[in-house]
Amino acid sequence: MVALWVVLVGTLGVVADAPADSTWTPLKPLPHQGRTAVFALSVDPANNQALVVGTSDGSLLRSTNGGTAWTQVRAGKANVTTIAFSPFTSKLVLAGTRGGGALASRDGGATWAAAAGLEGRNVRAFAFALTLVAAGTDHGVYVSTDGLSWTPSGLSDRSINALAVEAIHAPVRLIAGSDLQGAGGGLPLFQSLDAGASWTQLSPPISGTITVRLVAGPLPPTGNVRPLVVGTNTGLFASSDNGASFTPLSGGGLLPTTDYTQVSFITDHHDRFYAASDGGGSGSGGIWRTNDAGRTFASLQSPEPAVTALAVSNDEQPTLYVATFHPSTHIPSLWVYHDTGGTPQGPPAQQSPASSGARTARSGDSNFLGKIFGSPQLPYIGLGLGALAVILTAVVAHLRARPR
Repeated sequence: MVALWVVLVGTLGVVADAPADSTWTPLKPLPHQGRTAVFALSVDPANNQALVVGTSDGSLLRSTNGGTAWTQVRAGKANVTTIAFSPFTSKLVLAGTRGGGALASRDGGATWAAAAGLEGRNVRAFAFALTLVAAGTDHGVYVSTDGLSWTPSGLSDRSINALAVEAIHAPVRLIAGSDLQGAGGGLPLFQSLDAGASWTQLSPPISGTITVRLVAGPLPPTGNVRPLVVGTNTGLFASSDNGASFTPLSGGGLLPTTDYTQVSFITDHHDRFYAASDGGGSGSGGIWRTNDAGRTFASLQSPEPAVTALAVSNDEQPTLYVATFHPSTHIPSLWVYHDTGGTPQGPPAQQSPASSGARTARSGDSNFLGKIFGSPQLPYIGLGLGALAVILTAVVAHLRARPR
């Protein structure tokens, strides 16, 4: 009975500590981060509580409880620029650095090793096919079959800032974007139809001189072409025909005309995704969600407009982990937001992103019962209470049956 009670109390504690629905909740500051922005943050697609984040001093930190506490799993010297969990290989995590190559983990981020073949490279992006991983570097694209050993795969004279896999089966189709404008002008975008063996340049008629972000979404219910979303230094654009044409999603009364550094699709929905921007110092950044392939967007009203990193869990109602940066104070902050589709609520007034502790519910919180009855843990709580009632009933019956 004592063990059952412990399990029940633990379950209630999980509910109490869970982020409130559609509410921005601050997380503890990262150790070793200092007054520089967080650019590398990722969540395990198989576990929405498992996170890996990179800091400005080259450290990698891991959390197994949704960012309530962090453990340093690797110290380093090179700034961590990107982190990505593989959607196809369980527990595979990759981290790119500025000038220090890449790191790989095969156990969900608990331990790390240097990736062979990327020594000295600036590694800025990763993209995953079923049997291939691609990396964008300051000297072109590299590919790997396991994330541990890498070989060059073209565009060596280009600085590749963004990558996406448009076809995950062989022949793998890759899209790469550069942060350096070519001699002919226009957006530097490239395509490979053979897993990086050869490349051709695309010339999309969209604004921007730098490809900041490339993301390919899930396949739609009909057809075999994945939606492609491109963030540039001046806007956000989408293609449904492998980059042959693009539709603007920003400007003209849509999203702000700014740089878009983060894009993340929601589970297997081809038409639902988030887009985020740091605003380029203009104050026009934020985070938005679309449920109709970009025809309309809703602002999630980020606590700070400069969003520097975004990690979205693989859930129907996702948990978002968001890094923001305050340009005037140079204070980075981490937030969690459980997106249930409700009206976004701001963080509690008595807390600040720089000093808040673990998220705990007060005993007098009027929303506590609501959290319990709205929690996915409710069936287990009910079973626990039912089992406890049966045990208590049996104990009382036994005591009454004892001879007096």
